[in-house]
Amino acid sequence: MTQDITISILCEDQAKMGFLDKKFLGQHGFSVFIEAEKRILFDTGASDVFMHNASLLDIDPGTADWIVLSHGHWDHTDGLGALATREKKSLLAHPGIFVDRRKASGAYNGMAFTRQELDRRFNLILSKEPYRIDDNTYFLGEIPRLNDFEARQTPFFHMEGEQRHEDFLMDDSALAIETGKGLVIVTGCSHAGICNIVEHARHVTGQHHVHAVLGGFHLLGDSTQLRKTIDYFKENTVDHLYPMHCTALPALAEFHNAFGIEKLCAGDTLSFDW
Repeated sequence: MTQDITISILCEDQAKMGFLDKKFLGQHGFSVFIEAEKRILFDTGASDVFMHNASLLDIDPGTADWIVLSHGHWDHTDGLGALATREKKSLLAHPGIFVDRRKASGAYNGMAFTRQELDRRFNLILSKEPYRIDDNTYFLGEIPRLNDFEARQTPFFHMEGEQRHEDFLMDDSALAIETGKGLVIVTGCSHAGICNIVEHARHVTGQHHVHAVLGGFHLLGDSTQLRKTIDYFKENTVDHLYPMHCTALPALAEFHNAFGIEKLCAGDTLSFDW
């Protein structure tokens, strides 16, 4: 088992208070740097903000062994344009990240890069199935939508030629890391549903206990979904819950009332040592 895991928040909607020469920046989006058996850059936010914050934490994202994208939205992927690497890195994602996705208004809502562009820059690995990155770390692949309260409605659509289709972001995925205290699950946005993600992580790894879940929980106003999500985590105890990006204030307040959560920001670092 991996004994030491450090997760540094490089991009998040809010930034922690810095001081003088360390002014962390907040930006809508998400990116974390995971140091475990391998170094993993998980998402890159929307711009070079993740690089700025990384420098204040003495982290070089270009040293990552793996780059993993949670899904194909601009606020999780467009920072790739600011990433400088000295060699061709492995980039892992679901093949659906490249669809022509749109907001309800019709505005483009996908990533800035084509498959061909990423293939030139990276060793591109696309997988719908779970993918084992190392002995303890799994990319979860496509998340089954199993419960009756998550990922049931969407304001998004995607285009296939001239045809318009509802976009339930089937490419939305996450990471699961096996530890001696249980799973550490890192999510980008949880369009698939945070409870669906936790259940799939348990299924893929064979581990039942979850030590920590952190990242975007995608709880943005559906009171029924929020109530059932709170109920799920009351019935399925997780030692540490860290809802972040794309989790609205009422949801954060409910999670605080129910579980006494801590809100993480860009510039924060978590260490799991045992």
